[in-house]
Amino acid sequence: MKTGRRRAAAIEAANRGERYTLAEACRRVKELSFARFDESVDLAVRLGVNPKHADQMVRGAVVLPHGTGKVNRVLVFAKGEKVAEAEEAGADYVGGDELVAKITEGWLEFDTVVATPDMMGQVGRLGRVLGPRGLMPNPKVGTVTFDVSKAVRDAKAGKVEFRVERAGIVHAPVGKRSFDEAHLAANVLAILGALMKAKPSSAKGTYVRSVTLSSTMGPGVRIDPTSVEVEA
Repeated sequence: MKTGRRRAAAIEAANRGERYTLAEACRRVKELSFARFDESVDLAVRLGVNPKHADQMVRGAVVLPHGTGKVNRVLVFAKGEKVAEAEEAGADYVGGDELVAKITEGWLEFDTVVATPDMMGQVGRLGRVLGPRGLMPNPKVGTVTFDVSKAVRDAKAGKVEFRVERAGIVHAPVGKRSFDEAHLAANVLAILGALMKAKPSSAKGTYVRSVTLSSTMGPGVRIDPTSVEVEA
């Protein structure tokens, strides 16, 4: 069966109007994935905030208990003793001006960027390159820090950064189709818990409006928000 037919069959099998418990949704998203590769599983949460207002911006990071299933290549901008610290923690690339020049020339073979505060003068020049790709180090998510060892270990362990988009939706990876349902569910709860902690005090009304789980190629599976209530 061709990909188009497999996708059409998956969409037909999905009950778009149904809202599932988290456990049921994790089972369904695995059943409805059809690609011949290990599809990623992603979470989409629509929040009751208006990102146009600075006091309603939702942003943060969380280390998923079961990782993302993806090998994370970590680049660290550091100097002095912090270079050895980053290398010992498992960073894939460590350096300073030479990495700035390499990135300026178009090299982007990394997934997470960490920088010590004293390197941000050089790193700031890369804002137009790293910013649009969500790779710019930021102290709010722990990627601008002198504790580079922890930052690298967290990134390797499956740290996920999230930020609400203009439409009020947060997208985040929660694993792979090959994950068992319990591990997917635990990762979803970790993301939702982090979103609750990041809830702006100015947000009014219902904060979590909708929760949807989907694989790379498969249709979305809606989760009943009342079945995944977590404490802030």
